[in-house]
Amino acid sequence: MARSRPEGRGPSQRQLRVGELIRRTLSEVLMRGEVHDPELNAMSITVGEVTITGDLKIATAWVLPLGGEGADAAIAALNRNRGALRHLVMNGLTLRHAPELRFRIDETFDRMDATRRLFEDERVRRDVEAGREEEGPEGEGGE
Repeated sequence: MARSRPEGRGPSQRQLRVGELIRRTLSEVLMRGEVHDPELNAMSITVGEVTITGDLKIATAWVLPLGGEGADAAIAALNRNRGALRHLVMNGLTLRHAPELRFRIDETFDRMDATRRLFEDERVRRDVEAGREEEGPEGEGGE
């Protein structure tokens, strides 16, 4: 009997393992230029992560073109070659069914840069320091 996962929990080990296998295989396929599309092969695309649904039917690849330029063109090229990419990725895997591939822009680096800029702001730095002073010295009351 299959157990259902409670709401709010993260992905299962199986989802993580399959997602990573798809990520590595997709990265290799793109790096080697195995798809017969000159526009796609001219792009350098990083596959940062692949998330997959619990039933392993839909895999979302979070991608970013080199330098972050041409994101729309990269997504269009990947979507145009979705079937070929799905076939090539599945050649390297031993899943019963090939998941549908979806492509999204990975905005992790943009969010990290925005967070870094936020912490560099003098007002934020002042608030963080004020919060530390309220907590007291490190280790106080802990031993």
